[in-house]
Amino acid sequence: MADGLILIWVVGFGALTPLLRDRLVPYLVRIPLGWRLRFVLLCTALALLEEVVTTGMTNLAPWLGSTPEEAHITASTNYLYVVGFHSVIVFVPMFVAWAWMLSRWAFSPLQVLLLFGLTGSLGEASLNPSSLIGGFWVFVYGWMVYLPACTMPPNRGARPPLWRHYLLAVVLPIAAAVPLVPVVVLLRQWLRIPLFPGA
Repeated sequence: MADGLILIWVVGFGALTPLLRDRLVPYLVRIPLGWRLRFVLLCTALALLEEVVTTGMTNLAPWLGSTPEEAHITASTNYLYVVGFHSVIVFVPMFVAWAWMLSRWAFSPLQVLLLFGLTGSLGEASLNPSSLIGGFWVFVYGWMVYLPACTMPPNRGARPPLWRHYLLAVVLPIAAAVPLVPVVVLLRQWLRIPLFPGA
């Protein structure tokens, strides 16, 4: 399942994004929304797309000689449960934190990719410490924010980041998501949303 995610999202989508960036960005910046809201919505759309891949791979487990419970890379085989009660719902405050940071500091798109990738790796490591090995999650999460970061207006008044802003950029998205986590967990329990054990 992880190999499929690497092949489709990390390598496939990762290769297409820089190739199509110069064609897509002019259309994306014309979306009639403020750039902060546009950034958050674009990141959310890409996170939803990434979860299509991961949920799809989890559902393909029986075709590959396993069960979804044994080989899962998502919290459920149900896409709506995954995005609404586990992953993307928690990512949205992280994207809002990044929109705020980008209004203040001029991180490059590549820096946004790497920094959010580190944030995602730390989040995954809280569930499984081996997630820090190999940098796999850096690109799983990083591709969610790279293209939206390419749409940032250069004249937005952002200053060059200092060293401490790089540290803040890794931890602030986690801090932004923390207040939402217990709400999502309680809602999940109240609605009796079934997820895989340990998810």
